[in-house]
Amino acid sequence: MNMKRRQFLSTAALATGTLAMPGYLRSAFAEGDAIKVGALYSQTGGLSVVEKMLASAVQMAASEINAAGGVMGRPIEVVTEDGASDPKTYAEKAQKLVIKDRVSTVFGCHTSASRKAVLPIFERRNAMLFYQTHYEGFECSPNVVYSGAVPNQQLGNYIPWIIEKLGKKKFFIVGSNYVYPREMAKVSKGLIEAGGAEWVADEYLELGHSEWAVMVNKIKESGADVVLSNVVGDSIISFYREFINQGLSHEDIPICATVTSEIEIAAMGPEYAAGSYTSFPYFMSLETEANKSFIERYRAFVGDPAATTYHSLEAAYFQVFLWKQAIEASQDTTAEAIREGVRGQTYAAPGGDVKVDEDNLHCWLTPRIGQWTADGQSQIVDEYPEPIKPLPYAAYGEAADNLFCTAQGLDSSKL
Repeated sequence: MNMKRRQFLSTAALATGTLAMPGYLRSAFAEGDAIKVGALYSQTGGLSVVEKMLASAVQMAASEINAAGGVMGRPIEVVTEDGASDPKTYAEKAQKLVIKDRVSTVFGCHTSASRKAVLPIFERRNAMLFYQTHYEGFECSPNVVYSGAVPNQQLGNYIPWIIEKLGKKKFFIVGSNYVYPREMAKVSKGLIEAGGAEWVADEYLELGHSEWAVMVNKIKESGADVVLSNVVGDSIISFYREFINQGLSHEDIPICATVTSEIEIAAMGPEYAAGSYTSFPYFMSLETEANKSFIERYRAFVGDPAATTYHSLEAAYFQVFLWKQAIEASQDTTAEAIREGVRGQTYAAPGGDVKVDEDNLHCWLTPRIGQWTADGQSQIVDEYPEPIKPLPYAAYGEAADNLFCTAQGLDSSKL
C-alpha cells in the first residue's frame, strides 16, 4: 500500500468514525463477520493533537492484525468517537459505543479525568476499557486493562538513582494541581526520605498555567539541587523555557520529570531540555530492531516521515495485541472472556516485553531513565534488566508481598 493510500484510509477512518478495511483484505473475510471495537480519543479540542496520535496507533495495530488474518479469522472494525477534550463528552461517547454500537472493548481516554468519567459506564455495562496512559494508580477495576506505567514503575528506580548517581539531596517538587502530580509527589517523598535526602518544597500551579517566573524564582531561592517535575501539558513548555531564561541550568539543578516526553521536547525546543531527565518505560531512542521497525511503520501509516513516537503511543499500539491474544485464549469476544483471557498475556512490544498482571490487570513494564539531548531525543542512562510488577497502591504501602488490588477486587481494609 503506498503512502497516499494509507493517508486516505486514516483520514477516511476519522471522518466516518470507522476504520474501513482495504479492498484487498476485505475479500479474505466473510461479510458481516467483523469484531467491532471502539477508539475513544479526542479528535477536537485542546488534547486532540496528542490523542489523534493515540487513535492512529490503535488503528495501525488493527490494520496490522487484519493484514495477518484478523482475530480468530475475523477482521477488526474500529469505531472511532471524539471525546472532544471534555470528560462529559467522553461519557456520552462511551455510552454510545457500549450501548448503541454494542462493542465489548474500547481503547481510549488519555487523562485521568476522562477515564474517571467513563469508568462507571464500563463497570455498569460490563464492558472493557484498555487505557494506555501512565497514571497515578489508586484504582482497581475489573473493567480496565492499564497498559501505562504506575508510580512504582516510574519512581522506584528514579528517586534512588537521582540521589545515588547524581548526588542530589534537596528536592524541589513541583506539579500541576490535580490528582496525578499529588499522588506522584506522595510516592516520591517516601522514596526521598528512605534515600537519606529531603524535599524542600512541594508546590502546585493550575493546569495550563503559563506564568512561571515566580515559581522558578522560588526554586532559585530554595537551596534545592534538583527539581522533581510532575508538571503536565502546555505548562511543561512554559516551565522549562522560564527555567533556562532565568539562568538556571540542568547541569547544576536538573529537572527530573515524570511527564515530559518527546512531544513536549519538540514543542519547547530541545535546547531548553538538554541535560534534563525523564523516567518512562519507553523512549523513541531505544536502539532495538523492534523499535526501529515500529517507528518506520508508524511513520508510513500516518504519512509523515518525521512523525514522533512516545510512551503512551507505544502502549496504545501494543495493548491491541494483548486484546487480540485474550480473545484467542478464551475463544470468545465477551467482556468476561477478555478479562480472564488477558490475565498473564505477554507481548514483545517495541519497548520490550510486557505482561498483563494476573492480579490487577496492570502491565509489567521495564523502568528506564532518559537524559534529553540537543537533538530532542534521549540517551538511556539507566534501565532495569526486566519488567517489574505494577503496584497501583504503592503510595499507600502496597508491596509485591502485600497486594491491595487482586483478581478478587480491592481490599479496602488495607487503605
